[in-house]
Amino acid sequence: MSEYLKKLEQEKNRLELSIKRSQLSDSAKKRKERTRRLIQKGALLEKYFDCEDLTEDEIEELLKMFSPYVNEKKPDKFKRKRT
Repeated sequence: MSEYLKKLEQEKNRLELSIKRSQLSDSAKKRKERTRRLIQKGALLEKYFDCEDLTEDEIEELLKMFSPYVNEKKPDKFKRKRT
């Protein structure tokens, strides 16, 4: 019987969390999406530029160094579409 109550409690907690997530405001959802996106991009930056030990200022300097080259050579499919 204890196992049954444990499963019911887990299901209750899962449903409460689901309800709580669905009630997030649009701005909170956008903020969470942006945070997730920034974390993912930061992880890719560290992976491909081997810069885990660099400070934020050093990373910015590194990116400024390569930005003109990358933007010049960037294929059209990766360029931002201006509206």
